[in-house]
Amino acid sequence: MQYGAALLLVQLVVGCSDGKAPENIVAGANNAAAPVNEATPAADTKLVVAYGDSLFAGYGLESGEGFAPVLEKALIARGVKARVMNGAVSGETTGDGRERLAFTLDGLPRKPNLVILGLGGNDMLRGLDPKATRANLDAILAELKRRDIATMMTGMLASPNMGPDYASAFNSIYPDLAKAYGVKLYPFFLDGVIGHADLQLPDGIHPNAKGIDIVVAKVAPVVVGELDD
Repeated sequence: MQYGAALLLVQLVVGCSDGKAPENIVAGANNAAAPVNEATPAADTKLVVAYGDSLFAGYGLESGEGFAPVLEKALIARGVKARVMNGAVSGETTGDGRERLAFTLDGLPRKPNLVILGLGGNDMLRGLDPKATRANLDAILAELKRRDIATMMTGMLASPNMGPDYASAFNSIYPDLAKAYGVKLYPFFLDGVIGHADLQLPDGIHPNAKGIDIVVAKVAPVVVGELDD
């Protein structure tokens, strides 16, 4: 089902772009810096950083409707006192995320209890070499491990249209790295949303407010488990 959803993802991309996949369709077109310079959370508050592209950044949504603020509310509703900071940048590839990682972490008010890493969708849609995607994500995870920061990943899947060799190389990146670094993997961020027009923005890719609610309902229990650990 997840593999079929990835195929549908690219079909929708092509359908809204005259046959050519826009370079930043997953990461959006807004390259503003991630707003991580928020007030220092209380000592008894878990600090979570959502580090990814526009799927995390709330592209096309009103303030308070994006992944980070909705996840924060969901965690609090589950009895977890938490602050979820939006460390995502629209228009980003894994290479971009690798380049700005140290700057982002150094700009945080304190060491986070958890980083949620969600990058790679743009790499796939641009047809970037999966070896480069793997190397970039590996470097990000290595730096987070070096800083002793707990991490979980949200994955993306390659479209079969990319060919079996590309799909094999790309799809194995997330489970391989999750296993290598001992981090939790949520396999497909858009699970339950892609293909449902009522849960997406008009671009046919990004979740709308209802779509984000669906995503968070699935991801929040995993985050709670990681924070408990």
